[in-house]
Amino acid sequence: MGMSVSNLWNMKRFYVRFHNSDTKLQQAVVVLPWGHLNYLIANFGDDDDAILYYAQKTIEKGWSRELLTNAVKMKMHISIPENNTSNNFGLTLPDAQAAYANEVFKDTYNMGFLGVTEPILELELERRLVEKIKQFLLELGQGFTYIGNQYVLNYRGKEYKVDMLFFHRGLRSLVAIDLKISEFHAEYVGKMNLYLSLLDKLEKQDDENPSIGIILCAEKDNVEVELALDGFTKPIGIADYKLIIPKNELKKLINDEIKSFNREVSDRLISEIDK
Repeated sequence: MGMSVSNLWNMKRFYVRFHNSDTKLQQAVVVLPWGHLNYLIANFGDDDDAILYYAQKTIEKGWSRELLTNAVKMKMHISIPENNTSNNFGLTLPDAQAAYANEVFKDTYNMGFLGVTEPILELELERRLVEKIKQFLLELGQGFTYIGNQYVLNYRGKEYKVDMLFFHRGLRSLVAIDLKISEFHAEYVGKMNLYLSLLDKLEKQDDENPSIGIILCAEKDNVEVELALDGFTKPIGIADYKLIIPKNELKKLINDEIKSFNREVSDRLISEIDK
């Protein structure tokens, strides 16, 4: 039949392990992919409860081998992590991937390496991050690959730009980051949801998981974040960041800068109209 020696030994191991098991466990493991099954036997031996938990979740959620591996690493059969109110991962991603995403993404990022000591606009913040992308990748954590900034998505004649786009190898997901120099506002979520829909439609490969969005703001209110995420079906997280100068001082400087900028634009428009 062309069976390899290792496959024959694995078949024997499968029979020895489960031929006297509870019917419920037998029915669960018999429909698992062969790679999933061997992985569970290797990791849990005679622990029927653990194997039954992961077998049922794999069937229920359609877990890939990678998601199963992540779930085992997170020890989800012992305790399922509580939902983080700064994101909706628990509602929009499979359990294993949601738990892993909560491990990957932080609630606060330290951007002191940018050397910001005066108010800057969002494009300037983005430019500095691109210039120091290695430090930013270190702050994001392991597994991230930088794809580009102002990443263009064309759909039906319209052009959309993602501030920064990454790929995470462990999650096997595109990660869109939207940079904001202000505090969090609810309307940012709708914009990110649009970007993720476009990324899933235009860029995501068949073997990849849904794209994930992270909105980086100068500060956020967790209650407002939780309410703003309610009802959205794309995985979105909101995080804040720390710069060298205190947030409240930065906020005042930024607000003053924006007001001054808006006045200049308004004066320019009035001047053009008068002409």
